[in-house]
Amino acid sequence: MVEGHSDFELEFLDFSPSAETGEQALPDIEEGADFLDAYSQAVTNVVAKVGPSVVNIRVKRKASSRRGTAPYDVEGSASGVIITPDGYIVTNSHVVEEASAMEVSLADGSSYTAEIVGRDSATDLAVLRVPGHGLPIVRLGDSDKMRAGQLAIAIGNPLGFQSTVTTGVISALGRSLRSRSGRLIENIIQTDAALNPGSSGGPLVDSRGLVVGINTAVIQFAQGICFAIPVNTVRWVVSLLIRDGKVTRGYIGIAGQRVPLPARLVRYFQLGHDTGVQVLSVTPNSPAHMAGLKEGDVIVSLGQSPIASVDDIHRLLSKDVIGRKLDTVLLREGARLEMSIVPAESPD
Repeated sequence: MVEGHSDFELEFLDFSPSAETGEQALPDIEEGADFLDAYSQAVTNVVAKVGPSVVNIRVKRKASSRRGTAPYDVEGSASGVIITPDGYIVTNSHVVEEASAMEVSLADGSSYTAEIVGRDSATDLAVLRVPGHGLPIVRLGDSDKMRAGQLAIAIGNPLGFQSTVTTGVISALGRSLRSRSGRLIENIIQTDAALNPGSSGGPLVDSRGLVVGINTAVIQFAQGICFAIPVNTVRWVVSLLIRDGKVTRGYIGIAGQRVPLPARLVRYFQLGHDTGVQVLSVTPNSPAHMAGLKEGDVIVSLGQSPIASVDDIHRLLSKDVIGRKLDTVLLREGARLEMSIVPAESPD
């Protein structure tokens, strides 16, 4: 095809109404323009409201080559959002993991050295603090009130480009996402507002300028599939990180995998599910070891709750079960056994 020439013909149509043919006039183009103007106004209002609270986080980490040379600094950047006037900032845990130094830059050009208040790899959230006062803050919304199809606005610093804005919709709610620690983060928000490296830790905002999530991940080689941690999870985790510096969870000391249960055992023991968690290893001196669990055992119930997957165990191991006896039902060599496990505080 020669530049400037088309290999097909365009037919320009006259959309004027015709009384003879009975064609209907198209809506006035100004109506469409008004709609776009309203959309643009909504986005610009949100950016003006939230943008000053979004920060760029520059992180230094120590790294060394495979040849054993002296460690050297590796720099990266990500995003965060200010939640209190005295300098508390929310970002992703993976952003600040193994950081040796952090510098936070605000939209007004000011910069601060930051320190980690606490991080929770199980939800990929972290809290930093800078020595500022009277800083611009965001308002937190209610992620339980979100609906698929709602406008979603992501603000961050992808690839070092400060204060980048992308828009889309809430694609789905109630997704699950595996964190780097192996735990399942529940109730994740899926959005098609574009995210890129460096967007991590920035806010996902609704049309009223309320933060409904913290952007955390994208699916590689996919377009329009991005995820954010719901703000209601953020509220809970951040309050614990500010108060205690960590999120305390229960621990029993096993590695396991989901396995199908033989149909005859499901019928014989009248189990309400056809899968369980097979114990692959037991940590020495852990609660599971002290209770008598062995490799090959299949857990089907813990604390009166049916266990069909490893995630069912993770959901149960909250702070509330630490030190509390949990009745456990398991299958061992075709026999049904009962024992009690007392979860300890997770060493993580």
